[in-house]
Amino acid sequence: MGGLSLPAHSLIFSPSKPFLSSFNFTTRISVCKRCCSISGGGSTSGWNIAIEKRSGKEDEEANLRGPSSTVTRKPSQAADLAVTRRSEDFNAWYLDIIASAELADYGPVRGTMVIRPYGYAIWEAIQEYLNTKFKETGHSNMYFPQFIPYSFIEKEASHVEGFSPELAVVTIGVERSLRKNLCCLICLLRMWQVRPTSETIVNHMFTQWIQSYRDLPLLINQWANVTRWEMRTKPFIRTLEFLWQEGHTAHATAEEAEKEAMQMIDVYKKFAYECAAIPVIAGRKSKSETFAGASCTYTIEAMMGDRKALQAGTSHNLGQNFSRAFETQFTDENGQRQHVWQTSWAVSTRFVGGIIMIHGDDTGLLLPPRLAPIQVVIVPIWKKEEEKIGVLHAAVSVENILKSAGIKVKVDSSEQRTPGWKFHFWEMKGVPLRIEIGPRDVANGSLVVCRRDLPGKQGKDFGVSMDPSLLIAHVESKLDDVQATLLQTATLFRDSNIVDVSSYEELKEVVSQGKWARGPWAASEAEEQKVKEETGATLRCFPFDQPNGLKTCLMTGNPAEEVAIFARSY
Repeated sequence: MGGLSLPAHSLIFSPSKPFLSSFNFTTRISVCKRCCSISGGGSTSGWNIAIEKRSGKEDEEANLRGPSSTVTRKPSQAADLAVTRRSEDFNAWYLDIIASAELADYGPVRGTMVIRPYGYAIWEAIQEYLNTKFKETGHSNMYFPQFIPYSFIEKEASHVEGFSPELAVVTIGVERSLRKNLCCLICLLRMWQVRPTSETIVNHMFTQWIQSYRDLPLLINQWANVTRWEMRTKPFIRTLEFLWQEGHTAHATAEEAEKEAMQMIDVYKKFAYECAAIPVIAGRKSKSETFAGASCTYTIEAMMGDRKALQAGTSHNLGQNFSRAFETQFTDENGQRQHVWQTSWAVSTRFVGGIIMIHGDDTGLLLPPRLAPIQVVIVPIWKKEEEKIGVLHAAVSVENILKSAGIKVKVDSSEQRTPGWKFHFWEMKGVPLRIEIGPRDVANGSLVVCRRDLPGKQGKDFGVSMDPSLLIAHVESKLDDVQATLLQTATLFRDSNIVDVSSYEELKEVVSQGKWARGPWAASEAEEQKVKEETGATLRCFPFDQPNGLKTCLMTGNPAEEVAIFARSY
């Protein structure tokens, strides 16, 4: 046999047709020569299957997908701190910041990334806030396996259809003593999926854990990695593997599930505003954009620095779709068997990418203080050796004062770099405040505080007292100012780039300018698809904040009760 061609991972099992009928020639699977005489490497003791995805766009996309990239990568020691101007090439600027600020690097497998300590520290800050909120709302953390039987995902038809283009699958070895004319078929039937999301395995376990109304509500969350076979990748925004949290809950009534779904999207919205300084728009997804297997999806949408939309978090009311597929039932107070009502909700490391693209500037990363791994960096400055001890002593003293107030602070006392280089380096890494201490400052008992978001003397406060109470109050006030300014700046940018439209022609014009179009909408899914095909924009959401009164649909001219937002997106 010259070779076995199987479907692109997504189409091995199609919910609407026998899986063998969906075969195409976009994926090659090589198996054991002895067992099936199929081309490729193998093992003498079983199946050794290598899956290789092929795409006509591979060359075009290689610059975003890994070590074979054509993108110029910055040295790991940040010897060259210059970044491409944001206005010249937004994508190159974004990649430059990730490299120079030491947030992440490309993994050895194309489409993957290595999150470096500084980048992971931002994710840890996100985890810290959300974990607190999850526990305040009654959720417990746990962990589910990464590998899920393929048969699970087939149980919910719309779920497999929605996720099929992104599934990665692993085959289970079989005994080589099987007759070779059965081997390939058995291999296909015995597959795991690598977790793209966990609704299916969660339901499998919920079915075992939930028996009575006394077991409800069941509220859990997990921090995990997931794998999706993405064709166009971008660090933090879209990678083959990424980190996220996913919450899963089961309830006795539809009303409780809806309340939960709304509660969690509100948690995400508050996090975006209060911690990330990102002015998201919360709303409901259209039917065509609803999560596969959900009854309704709620979203928070953020405007990036290039005015594209980023879906920053979602909360899904799953209704009884999964509980009916998995027979997840409970006995109610009247002794009747009922299917549970469920939700799921998630935020991922793409939030880190959103923070970069919203707040970053031509100098580099700019972090909101409440998520910054380092909120204050202290740079001691001296010229003469006899000045060194006094300056360093003052720097350490200030460090201890700020640490006592819970402020995340670092002293950069390295002698291999000049103070000017250090200023630029920590600005690149987005540290919100810098403190400068020199011999004259030590003599005066004062120091200089510099804001990252305000360049030059405009952002400098001279003669700030080293008195502990005064210093802490001043630094805390400045951190609050930076946080508020970032949110205000991002809000002004967002609002100035959302345009109200009343016709399809106006929508097309606004989208062609790279802006968001907001207008009355009551059209069909087919007409929504037409907008996508003709403009490249998708219906991002129906915002929760709606104008009063009936409007006229911009597409059909029919009465419309809601306005929708259309934008190009990541």
